[in-house]
Amino acid sequence: METWEGPPSVSLVPTNSKAPQAKMSAQDSCLSLIKYLLFVFNLFFFVLGSLIFCFGIWILIDKTSFVSFVGLSFVPLQIWSKALAISGILTMGLALLGCVGALKELRCLLGLYFGILLLLFATQITLGILISTQRMRLERRVKDIVMETIQNYRSRPEESAAEESWDYVQFQLRCCGWNSPRDWFNIPSLISNESEVHRVPCSCYNSSATNDSAVFDKLSFPQFSRLRPLARPRHSTDLCVVPANSNIYNEGCARSLQKWLHNNLISIVGICLGVGLLELSFMTLSIFLCRNLDQVYDRLARYR
Repeated sequence: METWEGPPSVSLVPTNSKAPQAKMSAQDSCLSLIKYLLFVFNLFFFVLGSLIFCFGIWILIDKTSFVSFVGLSFVPLQIWSKALAISGILTMGLALLGCVGALKELRCLLGLYFGILLLLFATQITLGILISTQRMRLERRVKDIVMETIQNYRSRPEESAAEESWDYVQFQLRCCGWNSPRDWFNIPSLISNESEVHRVPCSCYNSSATNDSAVFDKLSFPQFSRLRPLARPRHSTDLCVVPANSNIYNEGCARSLQKWLHNNLISIVGICLGVGLLELSFMTLSIFLCRNLDQVYDRLARYR
């Protein structure tokens, strides 16, 4: 005789109990990918900042060897060395925050990293708005600075960084003076008692218009090595000038600068947009990782 053993037992554990764990594993893998992406990107910028810092220190300590290495001796390197060193330190510090915060999953460092990036992004937006809205005032300010630099040209040889910078602008943009070469005609340091011919700095000289060796002999500064590559450098207090009635650039640098900005506007806007998008990407990754760390830890503790 068969006996009845009652209804079959029903399991209270769902058959798909591994689904939450699979979901947790997928999200954990996504966060791990974001973490290592943030780490690798910031490691790259840390190395880049280190190189910038090293170049700045190299210029500051041994300017002669740096000049011979890169073949550039015209820009006032003392100013650029400090700018490069400070930029390198800031880049290294910010990248180090991102690297350590992402690798060690430290919310405080990730939050600080996001805050600094947000501050930089807001500063760039503010500068862009100010430049676009205060353009006329900015142009007048630049003109005043340039005219003051021209008026005091070589009056104090020991403080010639601004003059050398303006010489570099004239040399690269192939222009002379702010409005025209006449801006140089009444400068005390350029007036000669031996001749009534007006003189202008050698950076105004149009080297492509002539091959006059007599003029080349005057262009003996290392900053004008493009005009005469075999020139021997002299002391920085020497004054290099050419007659205003020789082959000089007749266009003022104000117009040349406007042309340069117009021709390179797309490149400038593209670089600014690229930097902004890069900062937004890093901010998004860091804040996403920072906000989801606690949820991952809670789920790991729940399903262990």
